[in-house]
Amino acid sequence: MIDRQTVERIKDAANIVDVVSEFVTLKKAGANYKGLCPFHDEKTPSFIVSPARGTCHCFGCGKGGNPISFIMEHEQMTYPEALRWLAKKYNIEIQERELSNEEKEQQSQRESMFIVNEWACKYFEDLLHNDVDGVAIGMQYLRSRGFRDDVIKKFQLGYDSDNRYQLAERAKSAGYKEDFLLKTGICYKNEQTGELIDRYAGRVVFPWIGVSGKVVGFTARVLDQRTKGVNQKYVNSPDSEIYHKANELYGIWQAKRAIAKENRVYMVEGQADVISLYQSGIENVVANSGTALSLNQIHMLHRFTGNITLLYDGDAAGIHAAMRGTDMLLSEGMNLKVLLIPDGKDPDELARTMSAEELKTFLEENAVDFMQFKTDLMLKGVTDPQKRSEAVSSIVNSISLIPNAILRDTYLHLCAEKSGVKEENLISTMNRMIRERKERGSVQPANTVEAGGEAHTAATVHPPMQEVSPMAQASEVEQMLIQMILKHGEKIIFQNIEGEDGNKIDLSLSQFVKYNLDVDDLKFTNPLYNDILNEAVALQEEEKDFVAEPYFLHHHNIKISQLAIRMTEERFHLSGSQQMTEDDETLRRNVQHLLLDFRKDFVDERLKQLKIEIGSCGNDMGRLQKLMLEFKDMQDMRNALAHALGNNVIV
Repeated sequence: MIDRQTVERIKDAANIVDVVSEFVTLKKAGANYKGLCPFHDEKTPSFIVSPARGTCHCFGCGKGGNPISFIMEHEQMTYPEALRWLAKKYNIEIQERELSNEEKEQQSQRESMFIVNEWACKYFEDLLHNDVDGVAIGMQYLRSRGFRDDVIKKFQLGYDSDNRYQLAERAKSAGYKEDFLLKTGICYKNEQTGELIDRYAGRVVFPWIGVSGKVVGFTARVLDQRTKGVNQKYVNSPDSEIYHKANELYGIWQAKRAIAKENRVYMVEGQADVISLYQSGIENVVANSGTALSLNQIHMLHRFTGNITLLYDGDAAGIHAAMRGTDMLLSEGMNLKVLLIPDGKDPDELARTMSAEELKTFLEENAVDFMQFKTDLMLKGVTDPQKRSEAVSSIVNSISLIPNAILRDTYLHLCAEKSGVKEENLISTMNRMIRERKERGSVQPANTVEAGGEAHTAATVHPPMQEVSPMAQASEVEQMLIQMILKHGEKIIFQNIEGEDGNKIDLSLSQFVKYNLDVDDLKFTNPLYNDILNEAVALQEEEKDFVAEPYFLHHHNIKISQLAIRMTEERFHLSGSQQMTEDDETLRRNVQHLLLDFRKDFVDERLKQLKIEIGSCGNDMGRLQKLMLEFKDMQDMRNALAHALGNNVIV
């Protein structure tokens, strides 16, 4: 673990122009530098590097960051890996926290397992390329599958000898301990003789290379001519300290840069599918190899893209595979599409029957939005009322998991059109599902606002914060507020005002926003915005010299720093004499107006929700009366807010 002091030294040393210049040709443009964006194809430079801010930003695709996040994005590294890259560049010695004896032992064992796996990978590769049987049997098989030699090397494919004792003998003679051959699962022990037996003997070998480039495990496939009567066509590494199949994705090491550049990942089932698509020009492809998607796999992919297309066979098994794990993908905010390949083909066969251009066009034109796919699939030909009701409930449950409120609204409208069920009934069902999930403590879509609950008085707004509202995605007003906090959060806009204890206090912009929201128990719908506000207020109280913009531009949380860069970046960089300044009075007036707008937006959305709930009350007169009282309170509040904003509106 890198100590905090060393992290700060690395941050101080890292020069954004120096770092970006390693990968992009930059030209001076006024106070800044400009170049072609390394994250998307462009002919006119739109990638701006600002030495004064210590950031870079592309006005074409929106990507950029500070030196650390730039290296993370460009080199597809983790945060610690990017720090080590920069430390090496600037000759900074990394000071790691002293590990306990137990931690040292565990770390040593893990590293030894990686070393043994790396040796085994090279051993299998060497047999494939240089051994007589490897070339005649293993290489012949791989070429018969249509794999080119360069791609075989790219994926480090190998072959394992029929001799079940040879690998262990070679490994031990090279100095590798028996203990680690067993812990990695490369070998297992014959209980009667005590001999080590090669798990993958007589098969072609597909190494699993993790996102950091280390060999974590293997899959070995029996050759086609030997598959008849064989129970196990594939043999996988057993779970170990360094390998859990449910947490790994085949091909991620080879695909990660293409995934980030294309901003999409294709998910297939098997290793052969990955390799065939890769050599056909679709490099942004990975496989989960028959396992249901796990949260760890989804989070790994989300580092590189928010867009995923499931690419499976068009048969019943393919449809089943396409449906597995989809609710989890939706709940994690992934934009999900599905493409089922027709005519009994699989992705491997498809890649071998099309040119690269034809394949790319086919994938782009035939991928279907998942909710449209699921709606069509589950409602097609279903006439039985009970089964149709169950199908609609399943569709609505999936919709309820989506964090993006606008998407939820769109999908509910689509479901209503295709199912014939009233949209307000679907909304009511979805709200109930979210409430029940919340009570169980299970998967809950982020950034949602709950409808229902107690009637509220006109004096204050106390919004329940966990259900459906179109405001779930940050509104323009919220974005403007958080932009002001990022740019001016530390500035004092109220002086010598009376606090709760009667003492005179000063309030900064961020403190004033926090106080105003807390009074009415309001929060931003984007959790990251709340984190920024809370941290700005806390630091304002702890550090006299706190300045919001540079602090958040170089924040240790990469998501926060990237958000700060986007929100504080100006499209046109003006000279000092041309820049507009905002005095305390202007800031105070603007933030007060935005806070009123924020409240009005919430009240408007709550009124819409109440109208829907009132319409679905039926004969429940008690609930109807309660909702009508709240509706009246909200109308009064809306009129008061409109009046304060200078717009008298009576509804």
